[in-house]
Amino acid sequence: MNNLVVLPILLPLITGVVTILFFRSINIQRLMSVIGLLATATASTILITRVAQSGVLTLNMGGWSAPYGIVLVADMVAALLVVTASIIALTCLFYAFRSINKEREQHHFYPFFHFLIAGVNASFLTGDLFNLFVSFELMLISSYALIVLGGTERQLRETIKYVLINIVSSALFVASIGFLYSVTGTLNMADLSVRIAEVGQSGVITLIGVLFLIVFSIKAGLFLFFWLSGSYAAPPAVVTALFAGLLTKVGLYAIVRTFTLIFYHDPDFFNSLIGWMAGATMILGVIGAISYRDVNKILVYNVVAGVGFVAFGMAAASRTALEGLLFYMLHDMLIKTLLFLLGGALIAVAGTSRLDNMGGLIQRYPVLGWMFFISALALAGLPPFSGFPGKLMLFEGGFEAGLYGLTGVAVLSSLLMLYSVLRIFIQAFWGEAPAGMARRPYAVNGLLVPAGILLVFIIVIGLGAEGMFQLTSRAGDILLHPNIYIDAVLKE
Repeated sequence: MNNLVVLPILLPLITGVVTILFFRSINIQRLMSVIGLLATATASTILITRVAQSGVLTLNMGGWSAPYGIVLVADMVAALLVVTASIIALTCLFYAFRSINKEREQHHFYPFFHFLIAGVNASFLTGDLFNLFVSFELMLISSYALIVLGGTERQLRETIKYVLINIVSSALFVASIGFLYSVTGTLNMADLSVRIAEVGQSGVITLIGVLFLIVFSIKAGLFLFFWLSGSYAAPPAVVTALFAGLLTKVGLYAIVRTFTLIFYHDPDFFNSLIGWMAGATMILGVIGAISYRDVNKILVYNVVAGVGFVAFGMAAASRTALEGLLFYMLHDMLIKTLLFLLGGALIAVAGTSRLDNMGGLIQRYPVLGWMFFISALALAGLPPFSGFPGKLMLFEGGFEAGLYGLTGVAVLSSLLMLYSVLRIFIQAFWGEAPAGMARRPYAVNGLLVPAGILLVFIIVIGLGAEGMFQLTSRAGDILLHPNIYIDAVLKE
């Protein structure tokens, strides 16, 4: 039954191919997309249930045992992320039905959508560094197509920048893999951990670790986020929501996995470096969020600040911090997707993304307004929402590690993130509408249903935090004790 591990990857790939075959019929593409993602979500749910019952599941591709062949690994960390990715994919798909125009649908929006999900899930489940590179490329090539569909001048300009940055980071990724293989003779993650422990931490290993940190930081937007604000603000809201909820989190997952499994033998250096990057990312992210008067820009810089929060947990690296990191990361995936979906609805009804040209929308769109307000509170991590337990554990972990200054930066950043999003709510939904603001009616209810599903999950996870703690605690064991992962993969 370990074949179950490959289904969250295989099902989106098959769905993407099927939607290509029916490229002339948008309705069939939509139907097959729903069926495919429902099947993926079901497989992901069964997978996390099996992991909770049986522990780490592995699948040796082609029958070649690790470390000689490619292995897929489903531990509690990967299973939690795959389930969350499936929820996000489904809600974004339903949102796309009501927001993506026919031109984009006719130019293979749905196939690229599914290929991106396959790349994301493969990144979470792979146990091999080169296969991680392949999964990244599948995800990135799909994102190139999704970001450029529509062909506006701004989209084309931002796509060029986005593609160039990722090509450079991918080239550095391949070079880093080559250097690591030349030193260790393996690319299996579990075997790498054993080989590096045998070789001992050296200057060469530390340098290779720094190269991987640079690569994954570019992917995640950790400190090296100069490309992110323009690229994420250019495409339609549903594409931006998908990127904000999944793509940066894949980069963060790679950092967490790599520096708790492979390069964990010199934690003082790497955790300190990640801590400085996390602090700078939180500070710069909230400065951008409170400086701009554009809805997309404000939300994008909140994504940046959220990346810093997750990295803060890696810097603390205590059990409490790592469990809080996982809890908060799941929350951040959901809340950032939700905010971009609601932001897209807000821009649609206002006819602009500029806050200065909005006002008085609460009278015509009260449900949208109050959903946005509740989402702002959830973003800040106030109870009873899902962000509260994760942030509380992160702060506690920071104090346990003696990172008082960095914890203070995290607390201040959290408050400023709340301020930046509440400013959107106050400006857009209260006060008088500007003279030039569009007053045409807009059927927003179809956009609010998928956003409402995400909001329900955020509330349910917050109220059911005790049950989530059991899962994140299991995941924390994996991160704290790499031997659990190593023994499951190498069977020794």
